[in-house]
Amino acid sequence: MPYDRNRNRSRDGKMAPKRPIGAGLQTLRKRLCRFCESGIHYVDYKDEKLIGRFLTERGKIIPRRISGTCAKHQRQLVLAIKRARHLAMLPYVQEVPQ
Repeated sequence: MPYDRNRNRSRDGKMAPKRPIGAGLQTLRKRLCRFCESGIHYVDYKDEKLIGRFLTERGKIIPRRISGTCAKHQRQLVLAIKRARHLAMLPYVQEVPQ
C-alpha cells in the first residue's frame, strides 16, 4: 500500500486539526496492591475467599495489570491458586451456561 501524503488533509486541501493529546481518554488511577495495603506478607492457599477474587467466572487467573497487585504478591497469588486447585479447593475451569 503506497504512502498517502494527503491522508491528514480535508477536502479543501488544508491540514485537518489535530486532537489535543489525551483528549477522549479517561485518566487512569494507579491501582494499589491489596496485599501491600492490608499488610499481608504471605498469600495463603487455604484462604479461598481471598484468592477467589482474583479468578474470573471462567476460573482464569486475573493478570497483574488488571488486578493491580505488585509483582511479588502476584507470584505468591498464582502459586496459591495453583496449590488450591491441586487440592480441589478451587476449580480449574467452570462451566458457563449458554
